[in-house]
Amino acid sequence: MNSKITPLSDRVLIKVSEAETKTASGIIIPDNAQEKPQKGTVVAAGKGTKDNPITVKVGDTVLYGKFSGTELKHDGEEFIIMREADIFAIIS
Repeated sequence: MNSKITPLSDRVLIKVSEAETKTASGIIIPDNAQEKPQKGTVVAAGKGTKDNPITVKVGDTVLYGKFSGTELKHDGEEFIIMREADIFAIIS
């Protein structure tokens, strides 16, 4: 079953980026020591509200807070759904 998730109102669905598995110097980081990524790609966005239109768009890479949103798994992939206000920045 291949269902689609459509966020409502001012919510945004973000595909979580992969955790870093290696440091810049080449040291491999074990699974239990990897930090939860705080970066991802917008895959869907709601229509916003009358007072707060959505400013991010599908395909934007964004930074968000460590404890922002609600994590979910769908079709074997990890996503976070959160309010657009919880997004700190768009990376270009």
